[in-house]
Amino acid sequence: MTMKTGITMAAEGEGYVAPGPASFDFSEVPLFELGGLAVTKPMVQLVLGAVIVFAFFYAAFRRASIVPGRLQFAGEAAYGMVRNSIGRDIIGSRDFAKFVPYLVALFFFLLINNAFASIPAIQFPTFSRASMAYALAGLSWVIYNGVGIHKHGLIGYLKLQSVPSGVSPVMYPLLVPLEFFSNILVRPATLALRLFANMFAGHLLLILFSTGGLFLIEYGGIGYVAGPLAWVLAIAISFLELLVQFLQAYVFTLLNAMYISGALADEH
Repeated sequence: MTMKTGITMAAEGEGYVAPGPASFDFSEVPLFELGGLAVTKPMVQLVLGAVIVFAFFYAAFRRASIVPGRLQFAGEAAYGMVRNSIGRDIIGSRDFAKFVPYLVALFFFLLINNAFASIPAIQFPTFSRASMAYALAGLSWVIYNGVGIHKHGLIGYLKLQSVPSGVSPVMYPLLVPLEFFSNILVRPATLALRLFANMFAGHLLLILFSTGGLFLIEYGGIGYVAGPLAWVLAIAISFLELLVQFLQAYVFTLLNAMYISGALADEH
């Protein structure tokens, strides 16, 4: 029996089929179809995450007052954390303000979708699907490159990103291709890969210890000891995942701010 859900167990006779990439594939079990498009669980989670972020900030600031209530206070604290510690500190006080809405939305959108892995009845991190992570990284790539081109012009921006200052022209044939490859082509791939790999690996471990523990108990013998131990490890990993979920949202947003800052800078 194979079930492609957040917690997957596959047992065939006396053997145990370990979870793998197939545990993250929902293409064969869409929730419903919309205009001929198969709508899967990760797709619904993306929409749900966006709705939650919008609803929270709308409710927090709909009736803003000088003396904030609890919800407004929470909204201001959340907004201020990203605004000050990421936007202003990384991009700089002159240019950061216009990017704050994007950074705030990005951080909390990521955080909610990562946290879905720990919410009962969902238990799946949206960005453990590589396509989701690369799509978001692609949006980031368009934004920070667009910002740089808007300020410096296409040629000026490419020169800024590809030609390191203070280096002898003799080194240009070696360094310019490397800088172009690193700053223009590789950044979105590494940005997405970091997010995807952490969400994928953490959830895979949870599936492994959860279903493996159940299999060991059903197997009997030493499994009566090893199975509960596997569940203890699953619980420990669950708490570690809460930290990873926050850190990955923070790092992704922080790197976006750094790339925007670099695109706006006058020197490389």
